[in-house]
Amino acid sequence: MAKKRLKIGMFLDTYYPAIDGVVMVVDNIACELAKTNDVTLIVPDMKGGADIKRPYDIIRVKSIHVPFSEYSVAMPHLPSAKQRKILKKHFDVIHVHSPFVLGLYGIQLAKKLNVPVIGTVHTNYEGEVLKIMKSRLLTKLSMKIITGIYNKYDTCIVVNEPVVGEIKKFGYRHKPVVIHNATTLLPPADREKSAEKLNRLLGIDKDDIVLIFVGRITDTKNIFFLLKALRLLKADGASFKMLYVGAGPDEKLLKAKIHEYGMADCVKMTGRIKNREHLSEIYSRADLLLFPSLMDTFGLVVIEAAVNSTPALLVENAMSASLVTDGVNGFVAPFDEVKYCLAIKEIIGNKELLKKASQNAHDTLGESMKSIAEKTYNEYIKAVIKCRKKK
Repeated sequence: MAKKRLKIGMFLDTYYPAIDGVVMVVDNIACELAKTNDVTLIVPDMKGGADIKRPYDIIRVKSIHVPFSEYSVAMPHLPSAKQRKILKKHFDVIHVHSPFVLGLYGIQLAKKLNVPVIGTVHTNYEGEVLKIMKSRLLTKLSMKIITGIYNKYDTCIVVNEPVVGEIKKFGYRHKPVVIHNATTLLPPADREKSAEKLNRLLGIDKDDIVLIFVGRITDTKNIFFLLKALRLLKADGASFKMLYVGAGPDEKLLKAKIHEYGMADCVKMTGRIKNREHLSEIYSRADLLLFPSLMDTFGLVVIEAAVNSTPALLVENAMSASLVTDGVNGFVAPFDEVKYCLAIKEIIGNKELLKKASQNAHDTLGESMKSIAEKTYNEYIKAVIKCRKKK
């Protein structure tokens, strides 16, 4: 029996040319769903962004650029031709990927069209809000407001099991659906040749231990915590090359700290890597991914690294740490610079352990994007049927 072709509207508060884990995940799943459905992304009009060719439609709404950042704030409620274009899509289901401006607009539009709204919780906002508010009381109130938005979804999807407890803590009243993220990234066809190429490009010796961080260069990802741990590692006599891969608001400060700590000889910043094949080459050459973020609910980079047989060192009790079994297909360490440093030292010093973890990461982590899209589509169908029964 042929599957019903759905008209799907996805609402996202950021999009290319800004690149982060959420943008990558939404792009990947939209591409997969577009093979058998009509998919439209409603996103802000981002500064300096010319849309690349995608298998789905893109509607950019008027927005205001946020100074000193790569983000924009959408203004979808202003009457415009774009708003009329959105309404003409006659969506069967709306999927929102953030609880902010465009997410709220998506919820309102779903109510207006009398169609179900699905929402995915991609981010653990508590830590980020706390850094902005600098008050636990205000943070708790803010999280209750955000969770109140989650309660408006007909179906709430979370990307990891620990997220369930997090949103329940702030008042989520229903049972969310857990659907993990996936990646379309593929390992290099010839890993040895790829490594030789990258070594020449970055000035890395064949036998160098290579450590990497991949993500936005921002303090919220604990990039400075990581640098301090690496400083201790170097002072302890360890030999390594560290690559910070990505772009973000704290690039200049990170560069300054690298020089201040006298680590320019072993720590490099590559900037943003847009070419996915090149990014895969970096993952493949690395011995260990260092990802000490506490705000990520999933950590797509952990899966991308695993595809390339590179295990990750995460932080104990971080949501992304639930992806791995310590010492089996990845590693965890306390959120303490000294202990994190000692964990790196132990891992890179045990070649047999690292080899086994690399193979296990490749074999056990990650799920195909086709499978993730199938699960998401099934949730759409359930929500559509339930909504129609209410009419």
